[in-house]
Amino acid sequence: MPLAIAILVLAAGWRVFTLYVPPLSNFSPVMALAFCAGAYYRRGWIWLAPFAAILLSDMYIDRYYAVVYHYEWTAAGAALRFLCFAGALGLGVLVSRRRNWLNLFGGALAGSVLFFLVTNTASWMGDAGYAHDAAGWWQAVTVGHPQFYPTLFFFRNTLASDLLFTGCFALAMEYAFLRRGDPSLLSLKQVRR
Repeated sequence: MPLAIAILVLAAGWRVFTLYVPPLSNFSPVMALAFCAGAYYRRGWIWLAPFAAILLSDMYIDRYYAVVYHYEWTAAGAALRFLCFAGALGLGVLVSRRRNWLNLFGGALAGSVLFFLVTNTASWMGDAGYAHDAAGWWQAVTVGHPQFYPTLFFFRNTLASDLLFTGCFALAMEYAFLRRGDPSLLSLKQVRR
């Protein structure tokens, strides 16, 4: 329990920290945490950890965006982000049925693409700065607004962090299984509670 709380606080803190280091924008362990919770745990409070990290960090991030950028996130936007993380959790549950390194990689990749496409499409739909046609959607998913980093930059960071942290979490889980005398490191077949 103390380790889980520490991971939760570190994940939330990392999201806040990256506000002040723009090259690390969207480089976060939270999506990997949601995905791995589904891949390694059948159910339970651990499934709530990524959502708690998002909620805790969003309280600060929302205020930061309001003050610095005069941009307020909406409840619909928060709900959409939660649905994306729930989708990653669901992908983890699917991967848990035949968990191996290739499926873990594929699931993490799918979670990154899901988050990128859903959030940028929602931005395109709700932002008057984008033309509401195919060209405007393409702008939303590639370059975004000219005063910010291109959206592909954010996707690159999202993808890199999801793959890196999924690998780290999976290795930690497999090491823990191995230390308990469980040889699932090579097969990755068993799901833990």
